[in-house]
Amino acid sequence: MPIFQNARFHVSAHHLRDLPPASGVEVAFAGRSNAGKSSALNTLANHNRLAFVSKQPGRTQLINFFTLGDDKHLVDLPGYGYAKVPEALRAHWQNVLSRYLSERTSLAGLVLVMDSRHPLTPLDRQMLDWFTPSGNPVHVLLTKSDKLSRSESTITLNKVRKELQTQWGKHISVQLFSSLKKQGVEEAEKVLAQWLFTEPEETPTEQPQAE
Repeated sequence: MPIFQNARFHVSAHHLRDLPPASGVEVAFAGRSNAGKSSALNTLANHNRLAFVSKQPGRTQLINFFTLGDDKHLVDLPGYGYAKVPEALRAHWQNVLSRYLSERTSLAGLVLVMDSRHPLTPLDRQMLDWFTPSGNPVHVLLTKSDKLSRSESTITLNKVRKELQTQWGKHISVQLFSSLKKQGVEEAEKVLAQWLFTEPEETPTEQPQAE
């Protein structure tokens, strides 16, 4: 049974001041406007209309929070890189996204969605540069993997994994994913469940030595 099937829409935000309090745990989804981000969210939640899937990429321009209960959220960030978005709006979201990714204290990890046929675009790299200094993990979904042959999928996965770990360290994992074929769902669920539901380890306090 999908662990995110009870996800429900909570709130949308256009500015950082509109965000709900950073009191719980949240996992954000980011990606190019045509990379299949909303479809991946819908597939993981087993809900066809949880996240808005537009036939015109770039139209979803809000930070959308979906609650899982117990103050845990999935966060759908605005898609980026679509040419028809007005320059003023693009600049606004560049500022909002960079600050959200670098400053949001309740953010436990980032799911970065890339089209497996066109991974690691310059804007994907920019997202990694914004987020990885936080020290939180990144999980990359190489979507639309059904469009590749088995050998192409293996080559792409290995190449992307090597570059991610070389450029941005070992707090990054990557997998193949297909919303159409429902492939990679269990692997992704396992990673996200660990981020959302694992209690942080407490740092042991040093005991005073007997004199």
